Amino acid sequence: MKRSTETSGRTRWRQVLLSFLLSLFRGALPDQIRYSIPEELAKNSVVGNLAKDLGLNVPDLSARKLRISAEKEYFVVKPESGDLLVSNRIDREEICGKKPLCFLDFDTVAENPLNIFHVTVIVEDINDNTPLFKQSKIDLKIVESTKPGKTFPLDPALDSDAGPNSLQKYYLNDNEYFDLTEKQTPDGRKYPELILKHSLDREEQNFHQLLLTAVDGGDPPQSGTTQIQIQVTDANDNPPVFSQDVYRVSLQEGVPPGFLILRVTATDQDEGVNAEITYSFHNVDEQVKQFFNLNQRTGEITSKNDFDFEIANSYTLRIEAKDPGDLAAHCSVQVEILDENDCAPEVIVTSVFTPLPEDSPPGTVIALIKTKDRDAGENGEVYCQILGKAEFILKSYSKNYYKLTTDRTLDREEISEYNITVMATDKGKPPLSSSITITLHIADVNDNTPVFHQASYVVHVAENNPPGASIAHVSASDPDLGPNGHVSYSIVAS
Repeated sequence: MKRSTETSGRTRWRQVLLSFLLSLFRGALPDQIRYSIPEELAKNSVVGNLAKDLGLNVPDLSARKLRISAEKEYFVVKPESGDLLVSNRIDREEICGKKPLCFLDFDTVAENPLNIFHVTVIVEDINDNTPLFKQSKIDLKIVESTKPGKTFPLDPALDSDAGPNSLQKYYLNDNEYFDLTEKQTPDGRKYPELILKHSLDREEQNFHQLLLTAVDGGDPPQSGTTQIQIQVTDANDNPPVFSQDVYRVSLQEGVPPGFLILRVTATDQDEGVNAEITYSFHNVDEQVKQFFNLNQRTGEITSKNDFDFEIANSYTLRIEAKDPGDLAAHCSVQVEILDENDCAPEVIVTSVFTPLPEDSPPGTVIALIKTKDRDAGENGEVYCQILGKAEFILKSYSKNYYKLTTDRTLDREEISEYNITVMATDKGKPPLSSSITITLHIADVNDNTPVFHQASYVVHVAENNPPGASIAHVSASDPDLGPNGHVSYSIVAS
């Protein structure tokens, strides 16, 4: 990539990427904006001027109480300027792993009047990880009768970065006997394979040392190396041969530990002990060894731990079959994990506006709610509903985001507190659901006039009563609370 393009990309992160949508809220403000930032920005770095992008006046921010509403606050609003600042470490690899697009969604809330805005911050990868090999040295034994064109799979390098900053290419130092090619697993991981270019002669040279380099696509690029040490052995037997180069199998994620997944089979044309084959994992991630067992004698692969589709939906196992003469063959096993509806949806309340004045108009926002389900497909599609409580409704305003609002005028003197149950249900078979209860307190307003206990009073007064003598008792009450319900008396006419 040209430097001018890279420079443009680095300055672009301070800009709002998308045009603002016209708001349905008061004031025709935008209700969704997007920013783009690189990961690992220092704390208090400015993402953008949120107040300006929302059309809010900085002097009004204190009264508007502009704030972030999110599960985990990576950002904060600076009240003096309206700037959106980084408040926590943002590590793209920790948040999104290898996903090609990484973003953080959250709501911003402004009060007086109440406005809710959806904000998306795209987190761009920086080249902060170096490709690394698991071992600093790779040992190989190759029989001298091996024919040119034979390939030998090697350990891949690991790079946590994504996109162009991830591992891009392998290089082998110049040499007479070996070349290098790249292969790719179904999940997109690149791994190198050594290719024999010319026949080996043990008597002429019984040892070869090579340097393998892995390079990423950053600017500047980063690289890691490992040494390949090759011992040339006598040609005294035949190598094992697998029945298949690639095995494929699909598993439900709910299979128990010890479940027989597959049996790989290799044969050797030699006789006796020279035909005895030992199976082992070859060039696999540590994660593979946590979930799979391999019987060294039979080639049976069994489950070791519970699979979780939401963590990993496929695995590639490299299997090596080796005879007593250290001759080896390799195959790959591609395991696809099928999703089951084993994750109930979550209901997350990001903001609650309580107490609520009883004279709030219909449509007043009470709470902001987010749902999420770790399952995939229909198992992960969620719909939300209120159980009972006709006074309230749910309104969807973004994917998986809801506003809980009033649907009618409330009366504190009739009901002073509501317990509102919101249930989320997925579309799996059978469906799973979960619920959460929000307690809403109703605040009193002075909406009731005092009422006398009688419409009229008839009083008989004896003559010659002294001044200050009690001649009657009147009583009135007010259902409002506190000062709103305190009653005082006065004579307006006589």
